[in-house]
Amino acid sequence: MLYQLYEMQRASLAPMRMFAHGALSLLDAPFNPLRSTPIGRVAVAALDSFEHSTRSFGKPAFGHTETMIDGQAVRVTEEIVASRPWCDLLRFRRHGGRVSGRPDAKVLMVAPMSGHYATLLRGTVEAFLPDHDVYVTDWRDARMVPLMAVDFSLDDYIAYVMDFIRVLGPDIHIVAVCQPAVPVLAAVALLNQMEPDAAPRSMTLIGGPIDTREAPTAVNEFAKRHDMDWFRSNVIHLAPFGQPGFMRRVYPGFLQLAGFMAMNLDRHVEAHWQMFSHLVDGDGETLAGKRAFYGEYRAVMDLCADFYLETIKAVFHEHLLPRGLLNWRGYRVDPSANVRTALFTIEGERDDISGLGQTKAAHALMPHLADAAKQHLEQAGVGHYGLFNGRRFRTEIAPRIKDFMVAHA
Repeated sequence: MLYQLYEMQRASLAPMRMFAHGALSLLDAPFNPLRSTPIGRVAVAALDSFEHSTRSFGKPAFGHTETMIDGQAVRVTEEIVASRPWCDLLRFRRHGGRVSGRPDAKVLMVAPMSGHYATLLRGTVEAFLPDHDVYVTDWRDARMVPLMAVDFSLDDYIAYVMDFIRVLGPDIHIVAVCQPAVPVLAAVALLNQMEPDAAPRSMTLIGGPIDTREAPTAVNEFAKRHDMDWFRSNVIHLAPFGQPGFMRRVYPGFLQLAGFMAMNLDRHVEAHWQMFSHLVDGDGETLAGKRAFYGEYRAVMDLCADFYLETIKAVFHEHLLPRGLLNWRGYRVDPSANVRTALFTIEGERDDISGLGQTKAAHALMPHLADAAKQHLEQAGVGHYGLFNGRRFRTEIAPRIKDFMVAHA
């Protein structure tokens, strides 16, 4: 019912949003004498802020059409390498040369399935494009998957990762950002157990909840404080009428977004006030950066209810992986079986989603992996999103990952 009410609210705001858009076109016209007056600037800022804050943001585009290699622009195109009911495996194909002295290694980036689209890794992909053959898991929005299609579970997530590794071959390096750290580690462990020749060369886990008993964050404590019945009753809803997945049980993206924004509400309110001020002052450059961030941040997708609930139970309630109790389709997942895939874990000093020690815990689960094949980085002064996007990622973290991949090619 909540989802239907949310959709009704969006629909009821549509006429006002259209009015705001039309009024903006008139007020913001260069020939309008009111545009440059104080009252005109405030009116434009108010209308623009209303239109932006009530807008529905669809799936963003990666937008990578070229990359720079040895000072030359090289064209980049997206192609679907493999398609499954709940995910497309995207490849960013470069049509040109590569950086001298670097092998053109394959990198499989496993994007989070936690409310945002795979485009959240836009900056991650961009940093690796000049010198790597980059692939990304592009997960589908649950409300866009018809009800008659198969459901999606945590077991399916692990199976998809194993399948994509087989598609790309054992010479790949896999990178998991945040939530997929658990299913990626499980998939790599299972391949080492059952198909050792198919195991990838290296595995990089970035800010992932391997063991949420270590330095629990507000997100972890919230999940632990509520039992599974609470989650089923309060966050699982039916996809609304008009969507391809009508009547599918989902965890709506707007609820996930509301939860994340509530964690730092004062920061988000301040950011929106700053955007309003930039509009009044005509500071378009600063405004554009904040607008781009919120355009990405507010573009959310729904999750299949089975996958979401199983993840809450396995990762945040019962800690099955670090306790050695995680099972996949009848097989026990044994991380200690990994002796072939090198492990690199990365954590952020200011990460308020995956606390310090949660990702590093993966090392203790692989006692038979050689010490030379293990590495850990605690990045100073970086929060969760800074671990895979932004200047510090490009200049400090990405080079370390690339060097690790070269060492374990």
